Amino acid sequence: MCDDELIPPRADLTEKQWLRADPPLARDLADTWGPQAVALGRRTLLGGAAAGAALAVLPFGAPQATAARATAARGVTKFPFPDAPNRKGEFAVLVTGDSGTGGEEQLAVTEAARRVCRAEGISLAVGLGDNIYENGPESDHDSEFRDKFETPNTGIDVPWLMVLGNHDCSGLIPGSGGDPSRGDREVSYAATSPRWYMPSRYYNVALPSSGDAGHGDPVVEFFALDTNPVASTVAQTSAHYKWDGPYMRAQRQWLDASLAASRARWKVVLGHHPYLNNGKHGSAGSYDGFLIGHYTRGIHLKELYEQVVCGRADLILSGHDHTLQVLEPTTRTAGTRQIVCGAAAKSGDGKAHFDHPAAWQNFSDVGFMVLKVSERAMTVDTYTVDVPTRTARLAHTTTTSTAVAGRNSAVG
Repeated sequence: MCDDELIPPRADLTEKQWLRADPPLARDLADTWGPQAVALGRRTLLGGAAAGAALAVLPFGAPQATAARATAARGVTKFPFPDAPNRKGEFAVLVTGDSGTGGEEQLAVTEAARRVCRAEGISLAVGLGDNIYENGPESDHDSEFRDKFETPNTGIDVPWLMVLGNHDCSGLIPGSGGDPSRGDREVSYAATSPRWYMPSRYYNVALPSSGDAGHGDPVVEFFALDTNPVASTVAQTSAHYKWDGPYMRAQRQWLDASLAASRARWKVVLGHHPYLNNGKHGSAGSYDGFLIGHYTRGIHLKELYEQVVCGRADLILSGHDHTLQVLEPTTRTAGTRQIVCGAAAKSGDGKAHFDHPAAWQNFSDVGFMVLKVSERAMTVDTYTVDVPTRTARLAHTTTTSTAVAGRNSAVG
């Protein structure tokens, strides 16, 4: 039923308006979930308010102690965060996105990545959203967590910094991002998994932690965002998650304050939806060809990236487009580099749709990246994966030795 690329006929429709405007889609949903689904809404059928009960949102991030208390209460031993560089003097981080299919492509990528992880001394991993296709989990103990995350990633036994994608927050329409509250199930799941790290819907993690004995300022700090309320395919109907509602105001305040307070040499922002993108979804402010609308075009995510992130973070790591792109920092980005890594289980359509300057890009293959950071440099290695042989090929390497913070003053 879902082709993973559903685009509404007009900008900023609610899901009900979209279904009225698209009878074939409504029929597909009725065939899948039953005729009552379109009338009641899939979330109501699948457990109502109790199934989607929201955890408290922690507006100022970095709630590592909260996650530790929760996992201790349930008897789960988490894989530890690295407190020192690997034998090469680097923190090496596996980067994947749009991975949660449980299909052959995902399994090929994870098998190839396991070998690279061992060779590179990987001590952390990143999942850039769309963690559970096509509709997100139905509860915090859904078997899809096992089938589409734990089992495929067995052997990559490190903390995974996870962010929410549009499929993780599906409403009635798969991939719409129309029910952000569903993402709370993935936050809750972190309490039962040794790998999955998502202490809140947005959060920050520094390596090594400033509390680690013998260490000064962190080498790198990650800032994980929830981009769904300002980049959903459909209009948000919950006042809490509207583009200018309390949730996004709190998240913006947290991000601005956290970037300003960070003493890390390198700063990396993680968000499912990209700022710039040469793939078919396009860039924030004009997603999927829309030039109007608060949500469908992603205009307010564009503003968030430009006003709070650009010129303050060294990298924006995103998925959403099923491609591998290492875009060049430009005057527009104030030196921040956009990277798109959303090909861990699905590949693109084989061609560039836009012409943002790129150091390297691939629109045909599945693959992953490895981010390596030290006090001296930040390197991104990009790997493509041959699915039949489950082997990785190093396709491109980009290295920089100058942090954005060393060149630009903070943007208010």
